[in-house]
Amino acid sequence: MNVNKLIRFLFKAARILGDINAVKGGTYGKRVARRTAKRTTRKMVRSLFK
Repeated sequence: MNVNKLIRFLFKAARILGDINAVKGGTYGKRVARRTAKRTTRKMVRSLFK
């Protein structure tokens, strides 16, 4: 297994475990909103530096 694939797998597993934990704690909506805001901000910043 490639190191990059291993890292990608570990981060994906951590994200899934965090989602499960958020569902148990009742904060899944906030988590999704933050993730969406992060993606939007990242796209805007990327367009500035093109």
